[in-house]
Amino acid sequence: MIKKNLCGMTLDEISGLIQAEGYDHTHAVRIANSIYKKCTKDTYQIGGISKSLKEYLDQIAETGIYAPAASEISADKTIKYLFISHEGKKFESVWMPDIKRRTICISTQSGCRMGCPFCVTAKYGFHGNLSAGDIVNQVISIPDNGKATHVVFMGMGEPMDNLENVLKACTIMTAEWGMALSPRNITVSSVGITPGIIEFLNKSSCNLAISLYSPFKEERIHVVPAESAYPVNGIIGIMKDFPVRKKRRLSVAYVMIKDVNDTTRHLEGLKKLLRGSDIRVNLMPYHPAKDDVNTSSPDDRMLYFKHELVISGISASVRKSRGADISAACGLLASGLKQPDIPPS
Repeated sequence: MIKKNLCGMTLDEISGLIQAEGYDHTHAVRIANSIYKKCTKDTYQIGGISKSLKEYLDQIAETGIYAPAASEISADKTIKYLFISHEGKKFESVWMPDIKRRTICISTQSGCRMGCPFCVTAKYGFHGNLSAGDIVNQVISIPDNGKATHVVFMGMGEPMDNLENVLKACTIMTAEWGMALSPRNITVSSVGITPGIIEFLNKSSCNLAISLYSPFKEERIHVVPAESAYPVNGIIGIMKDFPVRKKRRLSVAYVMIKDVNDTTRHLEGLKKLLRGSDIRVNLMPYHPAKDDVNTSSPDDRMLYFKHELVISGISASVRKSRGADISAACGLLASGLKQPDIPPS
């Protein structure tokens, strides 16, 4: 008998697993709380349930929680974790502690099939979707588990290419019986897959960020191949028209590359694309991979873009880089997956 993993199950699924033995919703809540709030790794350690239920669970299920296989710490205290799923899929997560917030950047796939040439993850190739349990496990199983204040789906993979499991993970993270995080502290980032964007906006209350690269289709299509099938102008239009609830944030991530997409022409293109909307622009430094001749825009140029956007009525901020020295910054994940295979824990 193949045992089911409790991590990744919704409350209804846990209830369905135990109701045949006469256990009810209350027992399911206690199991869910132990998994998602306390990161209980052994079914016999689940609190608030009878010995007979623990024995029953042990026969049919495992917690599904597994520790990182390896880790690396940056000079700025960022930590990159390597996970290996029970199926052998490798993926990375990044822990970014700060004074006011503690953010975990998580993956949704092992590798990625979007094919963006500047992204190291794309060069690693696509090795499969992560389950909802694999996604949630990245948040609850790291040594600092239980302390994350913010979660960003900006690691390996394209969330809209694994939307069913991403939505399920978001439900678990925001549910009171789950991790009880606020939806406004969870951001899902995408290169833009229109059907997925529409479904995500309608089915989740979490924040959405679109990776733009350039406001011009003829430039973006060479760096974000999804542009050919799902033009970002249309996605921005959907975001503009979507009735956003209070405190839910829709944003654009704009990675700035010196003399490539940081010209006055690009600035004016950004203004034209976003003017009249509540969409926020997050200006981000570029992190070149090995043998990449491109460099990030200098700080003063990024601050100039921010200033010009803000005085044009467009909300904007400059995001600082974290973990670049350990290849943990945006676009660099999968750099550490060249090491010999490590058996999953």
